[in-house]
Amino acid sequence: MTSVKIMTFNLRVMVESDGDNAWDKRYLAAAAAIAEHRADIVCTQEGRLFMLQELEAELDRYAWIGAGRKGGHEDEHCAIFYDKEKWQIAQSGDFGLSENPEQLGVLSWKTDYPRMCTWARLRSVDGSSEFAVFNTHLDHISEEAQVKGMELIRDRIGQFQRETGLPVLLTGDFNVEPDHAVIHGLERAGYTNAYSILPGGKASIGCTFHDFKGGVTGELIDYIFTTPQVTVEQIEIDRSRYQGRYPSDHYPVCALVSWEGKQ
Repeated sequence: MTSVKIMTFNLRVMVESDGDNAWDKRYLAAAAAIAEHRADIVCTQEGRLFMLQELEAELDRYAWIGAGRKGGHEDEHCAIFYDKEKWQIAQSGDFGLSENPEQLGVLSWKTDYPRMCTWARLRSVDGSSEFAVFNTHLDHISEEAQVKGMELIRDRIGQFQRETGLPVLLTGDFNVEPDHAVIHGLERAGYTNAYSILPGGKASIGCTFHDFKGGVTGELIDYIFTTPQVTVEQIEIDRSRYQGRYPSDHYPVCALVSWEGKQ
């Protein structure tokens, strides 16, 4: 049996007009939130290179991979942090959510910004287990981009699984609520929505985006999905303050997942 703890965490890009909530005032809180959970994998969104480097400097256990959405390390990343004491990268890559996915930075389907997905195939340091993670940040305006972007991700995951048979975890800020076509499409395709293990249905979940206001009222837009061979054991939306402040305008979401065998 392999067990993995995974976090998805929109970091909120550095915006000076956020004032006391700007990144330079809260990056230590964001690092503390990550350290608190000791997740195997931390999938981030909206991190620019300097933000990711500042987190890495505070988190000795972790390294990260991922390109910026305009190529190289330009603009925001969908970076994947991993506990380097337990896991190593066997393969990784990035693709754009566009009609030209091999080139980052392309606008398609009425997006305001280029969108992308970063993925990694991870192998335990003792070589006994492997799995993959796909991490994304879907468009916030265009429903066409949201739906077609996720269809592209599902196609890539399907191809990866046909080639490897490995379990896959899909994370990110999908910018859609639970009744959206993106979510229904994943569920119909056989993916497990990690929130599905919670009692009380969708009404019991509350928000993941809170705009630095806290509370539970608002939008649920951050998700963890798994392929069918994976069991979701636990899921938590962390609504805590760290060092007296919220570490982002999104809450971190953590899940404990497991699967049988060495895979």
